[in-house]
Amino acid sequence: MNLRPILIHPDPRLKKMCEPVARVTPEIEALADDMLATMYGAPGVGLAAPQVGVLSRMFVMDATRDPDAERRPMVLINPEIAWTSDETNTYDEGCLSIPDQYADVTRPAQVRMRWLGLDGRMHEDEFDGLWATCAQHELDHLNGILFIDHLSAIKRQMITRKMVKLKRERARA
Repeated sequence: MNLRPILIHPDPRLKKMCEPVARVTPEIEALADDMLATMYGAPGVGLAAPQVGVLSRMFVMDATRDPDAERRPMVLINPEIAWTSDETNTYDEGCLSIPDQYADVTRPAQVRMRWLGLDGRMHEDEFDGLWATCAQHELDHLNGILFIDHLSAIKRQMITRKMVKLKRERARA
């Protein structure tokens, strides 16, 4: 397992539509391991392949927030939404590609997703709470959408300017 560098917004790769994964290969399995290690190391609750520079339809998540609870790592390949609830939930979202910036985003409170697992089989499950928010946030990444795209233009520009400044500072260090 390798920790991979996480791309910081603005980066054109974060705004691209990702390609479906043709099949589970040893390379996809290794990417999943690396992404989980990177997500846990960050620390975060989700990480999409484009955030580590791989434009493939795949993300990992583990929305278990309790540090004493057993980890529940999930790898979702070619995920798609099968159903969303009418009820919504607003969550103070953040993103590993937009460090230290948070904003309220409203999304469906429950979501049912279908995806290809590392076992090569199709899976379907329903998520709610932080799991639902995380799954939708990560799926957005696969479509070139960042959580700040759900905000007003002014808020989005403010956060983008902060990220440009952060990238400049990191480049100098």
